Amino acid sequence: MWYSSILETIGNTPLIKLNVLTEGIDATVLAKVEYFNPGQSVKDRIAVKMLEDAEQKGLIKPGGTIIEGTSGNTGMGLALAAVVKGYQCVFTTTDKQSMEKVNLLRALGAEVRICPTNVEPDDPRSYYSVARRLSEEIPNSWYPNQYDNLSNYQAHYESTGPEIWEQTEGRITHFVAGMGTGGTITGTAKYLKEKNPDVKIVGVDSVGSVYKSYFETGEFDKSKIAPYLTEGIGEDIIPANIDFSYVDAVVQVSDRDALLTTRALARREALFVGGSCGAAVWGALEYVRTNKLGPDDVVVVLLPDSGTRYVSKIYNDEWMHANGFLGEGTSLCAADVVGRKTDGKSSGLLCVNTGDLLHKAIEIMQNENVSQLVVTDGKTYVGSLSENRILNLMLTQPSGGDALIGEVMEKPFPMVNADTRVHEISKLFDRSTGAVVVQGLAGGDAIITKSDLIQVLSTVKQEA
Repeated sequence: MWYSSILETIGNTPLIKLNVLTEGIDATVLAKVEYFNPGQSVKDRIAVKMLEDAEQKGLIKPGGTIIEGTSGNTGMGLALAAVVKGYQCVFTTTDKQSMEKVNLLRALGAEVRICPTNVEPDDPRSYYSVARRLSEEIPNSWYPNQYDNLSNYQAHYESTGPEIWEQTEGRITHFVAGMGTGGTITGTAKYLKEKNPDVKIVGVDSVGSVYKSYFETGEFDKSKIAPYLTEGIGEDIIPANIDFSYVDAVVQVSDRDALLTTRALARREALFVGGSCGAAVWGALEYVRTNKLGPDDVVVVLLPDSGTRYVSKIYNDEWMHANGFLGEGTSLCAADVVGRKTDGKSSGLLCVNTGDLLHKAIEIMQNENVSQLVVTDGKTYVGSLSENRILNLMLTQPSGGDALIGEVMEKPFPMVNADTRVHEISKLFDRSTGAVVVQGLAGGDAIITKSDLIQVLSTVKQEA
């Protein structure tokens, strides 16, 4: 038997039992290992589905150009399909993605444009915006838009879900998957719940993504968005492909837990996978232990891609040390800074409201001896105030103290996670930001200023 092209080898990836990392767990935990696809990721499935649907609708003509924003894996699937079908490819990606992904795309003849990570989705520099603009400028081009293209989730409804059901002989009780575009979890969950409504669906999210908060509240809270290093899961938007009505629980995973579990999968289970795979497994095991699943439970966790994409990062000891994920005391994180400046006790976040007068902000700053304040609208963080801003107002406007804070406030401080490393926080300060807000602390959100960072780093150096 032979295949007419490499595209026919996509799918039917194996289920492999986890044996070491599941020590002490009674449930059966099976990994759906997607690096057995030709492009070494789950995204091969959606790439071909989206392209074939576009061909049927006449959205792309022979010799056309595929233009997509990608974290790397969808681009790889589209690039393979483009080679077979005779299309050109232009991909946009972010500067947090590994160079292995970029080089692999270029090896297949694609043009890759790298865009900044830490900008708003609608910023013209974002990889979403650049892809859309290029699709409007380049003739005979097609923009798949994997986030909102419903062929994405349909691919998993037609392939991933049926495979898992057949491979477990209908015994699956829980399905766990990372949430990126949302297509994998939505399409697979839709199929599995149609076969058995009692199958529980567990989404895995990154700390710094908006998904968990949105799942729990139904509201999009920008204050939950913060930088993180795990690639391929989590979002700062809500794509059309994600349908939380199929999701029963969401587990959020830190970079540290995700990346260390990724390395453990390689060294203890011989599964050489990427960072979102480590996040998915950590989330699955956390859910299993928390909910005390037993011997009758069969948990399938989807592992999206291969470790070959991350040799220079997750599997590079120097990179892991530099980011504080290996060794003791190699890098302080935001929680360390807050703990040291408050002797281990969170002093709370000092806030003023948009409807308050500037006089109130001045009074708080004087009484609390602080130079920065967070501004809220009663629900979210919408702005900030600094001593410099207040001084300028008082010099130029004699009645400046009577101004409403909402009318004179500055842009909100950046949000970071409790485990965000000091070197990442310092990059934000380099862009003339006076402070950052730290979320995810046991004692509630807190603020870190430049002077806080200098003081703590100086203390650590003296201790050393």
